[in-house]
Amino acid sequence: MDRLIDAHIHFWDPDARHHDWLGEAPAQLRRRFVPADVEFGPRVPDGLIFVEADRRADEVLSEVDWVSTIARDAVPIVGIVAHAPLEQGSPVEPLLEQLARRQLVVGVRRLLQDEPPALLADPALVEGTRLLAARGLSSDLCIRMEQLPAATKLVRACPETSFVLDHLAKPAVGQRFPGTWAEDLREMAACPNVSCKLSGLTTETAPGWRPADLIPYLRHAIDAFGPERCLFGSDWPVALLGTSYEGWLEVVLEATGDLGGSERAGILGENAVRIYDLSDPSEKRRADAGS
Repeated sequence: MDRLIDAHIHFWDPDARHHDWLGEAPAQLRRRFVPADVEFGPRVPDGLIFVEADRRADEVLSEVDWVSTIARDAVPIVGIVAHAPLEQGSPVEPLLEQLARRQLVVGVRRLLQDEPPALLADPALVEGTRLLAARGLSSDLCIRMEQLPAATKLVRACPETSFVLDHLAKPAVGQRFPGTWAEDLREMAACPNVSCKLSGLTTETAPGWRPADLIPYLRHAIDAFGPERCLFGSDWPVALLGTSYEGWLEVVLEATGDLGGSERAGILGENAVRIYDLSDPSEKRRADAGS
């Protein structure tokens, strides 16, 4: 069976760190989530990539170190995408150095989805993002669909940095592709240093959605980026607002059903290993347990 790597999962403990956004989130998200809480269904991933959960800025290293302690669970965390305030420019270097020294950190994410357009064009953000390449760290892009043109300019300004687009840039899912999303996504996909996570769509559509509502979006992303630059991600537990873990995996499996075996295997796991430069999950887990 193909290796399954979940390239986008969150965990948090609101008793230990401050996640201000949880105050306005649905009640079912306002509690502690750890790997043991995930109801995977019959297909259990071989590894998980944790993505920062928007905690307070001074709790970045606390979050990374906590996740590292739960990385030894039955389903191992094989990579961490941590927060970093890249808009600081060169002053962010000491934090990047600390993150790069932590074994499981493979990338960073500066959450941009609710930021003004000026931030995406800020030369300091470009400078901070360029610093990632020399440290072997990628940059996750969590943006909304209307930010795609500005984010594409950022990607082009940092050709040595590897980017991973989260959630297809959060298109407003409907019967037809919204606005210029499809064209803007292709424009970003023309940049060879960016990949795309097949994740997050069930919270961008109305309740009562069917797989047929979402699959055209996934297939458009696969066509734009190519199967070799697409990755499966669950966006759990946020995705619980719209589906189960197994439910989203089934949508991705249906969307990729017409691909060749190696292309589908890439999306389900092998691309994540390559793009995030992961060790074999079992080797990563053994190394972490011995540290």
